[in-house]
Amino acid sequence: MANPNIVNVTSILGTTTYYTPTGTAVVVLLPNAAASGLVFKINQIVCANVNGSSAVNATVSIYSNGAVAQGGAPAGGTAYPVISTISVPASASVIAVDKTTAIYLMEGTSISVTSGTASGITYTISYESIAS
Repeated sequence: MANPNIVNVTSILGTTTYYTPTGTAVVVLLPNAAASGLVFKINQIVCANVNGSSAVNATVSIYSNGAVAQGGAPAGGTAYPVISTISVPASASVIAVDKTTAIYLMEGTSISVTSGTASGITYTISYESIAS
């Protein structure tokens, strides 16, 4: 797993993506493939309760050695929670990460999420894909 040098950046592409897990198992929200040559600067992760009637727990973690496609189970490694089992009230949102707590996602790692109720939380992630 390399650590791309971001001093001589060739491109910075801003992206926002979202995912609503249909189950309660841990799934990948954002993968950064091994040898991608990229580092992702995570600017914001929002956990929105779309259940409407009750609170739903949300967990957001960085997985080492866990880069697979969005929606898949992490490919292994260790989970390092950013937020862990936070109760998101009905029809409300929790900001798990914002620009004051930005995270760099290295090659071969992923941001993974867990919802306490199937289809209960929509995770939105805004990030910059930095190539050098």
